Amino acid sequence: MMNWGRPYVPRTDELLPALLDQVEAGGVSESVWRELWTMLCGEGETLVPGSPAALPRLVALARSETQALEMAGAIVRSAMTDDQGELMFVESADAIAELRELVDRRLRTRPADYIWGFRTLLAIEGQFHWSAALGDFSDDFYAVPCPHCSLNVTIAIGGYGTYSARRDWDAGDVDRRDLRPASVAELDGTGRWMYDLAVRDGQDRLAEGIRYLMGRAECPRCASVFGIADEYAAANLPPLSSVRLERSRTARQTAAQATPVRG
Repeated sequence: MMNWGRPYVPRTDELLPALLDQVEAGGVSESVWRELWTMLCGEGETLVPGSPAALPRLVALARSETQALEMAGAIVRSAMTDDQGELMFVESADAIAELRELVDRRLRTRPADYIWGFRTLLAIEGQFHWSAALGDFSDDFYAVPCPHCSLNVTIAIGGYGTYSARRDWDAGDVDRRDLRPASVAELDGTGRWMYDLAVRDGQDRLAEGIRYLMGRAECPRCASVFGIADEYAAANLPPLSSVRLERSRTARQTAAQATPVRG
């Protein structure tokens, strides 16, 4: 009996090419796709050996197979957890560029799982902290340290309200202060890109939530006002991610500019 919960399948180097051959031939059962998920994506959360090498084939399959598109997206979202992902962004730059186009095309159809594609595009753009944390703002909560007094401030954006608060495990969110959303004119960089994408695709709740996320909050202890996104990113961006991303971008640019040496 297959153990679908195992994190990695022994002899993957032997099994993976055969499985990819099967799905490329078409007409495979759901169990084959489940086996690929288990081998390549660690149940959709962890980059495992074999994932980076399989990405170009999955992207090619993704032109017609939704499962392959979702699997390729999961691999990219997990990519910067180790050096495998860093190399993948360099070595599979063309496949990742095509994946971006495929995901963007799907988002334009306004699918029910829109946030999945939105988060995948964020990962492709190197915004791994937002890719991992962003929800659909139905009931999102973020923990952000106040930069002035270090209180762990709860930020709520969604059906429970839009506020900053001090979380008390008995009384709930206390000392609530209304958030101050960024105006559209104030949005720039990643925040503006996220907002424009959501507006383009008619995702009104997502677009409005992004304005609050990119806005400002008041600390319920010291009453200082700070930028939510800046403090969240500073607290949650892995120490090496920005370095790795910049190194990967530099390597891609160098590779694109290089010309073959002719003998």
